[in-house]
Amino acid sequence: MDKFAARKKYQTLRSDLSRNKILDLSVKIANNCLNLDIWNNINYHIFLSIHKKNEVDTKPIIDILDGRQKNIIVSKSDFKTYCLKNYLLNEDVILKQNKYGIPEPINGIQINNSIIDVVFVPLLAYDIKGNRVGYGKGFYDIFLKNLDPKTIKIGLSFFSPELSIKNIDENDVQLDYCVSPDKIFNFL
Repeated sequence: MDKFAARKKYQTLRSDLSRNKILDLSVKIANNCLNLDIWNNINYHIFLSIHKKNEVDTKPIIDILDGRQKNIIVSKSDFKTYCLKNYLLNEDVILKQNKYGIPEPINGIQINNSIIDVVFVPLLAYDIKGNRVGYGKGFYDIFLKNLDPKTIKIGLSFFSPELSIKNIDENDVQLDYCVSPDKIFNFL
């Protein structure tokens, strides 16, 4: 399957999920994340879910991070440069949806990429080698390439991986893990 077919297939599969099903599967994903060997780290970057695109709801993971007193980092998209600017998420941060439905900080303490230990990565599809398909703008590929190579990259998906996704290029960054409601896939 190529990236374009995978993108279309998984957008359709996600669109068929009810809000209650998304929440149920998202809680299962969050619970499976507890089985990862990542909890000794300090700085965790996580995406804020686009509800109109039926993404994995990251609130349960954010609650876990908050309960473990971890630094939670979220992004603001720059649509001119396709880069992400990262901010510490705390009680003073105000979030506002941009025109694409992405919740983003409009204030806060900007964070340097070099301190990020773990990244929870949004995706539409992935394969058994850890290749990831997003929406096609390249925001996360640019972001992930600029992190320390030791940074742990974890995809979150409602679905199991494809056997292979074709037309992956040199700008695509592989995941270390992907967490589904039923299993953790390890690509290391």
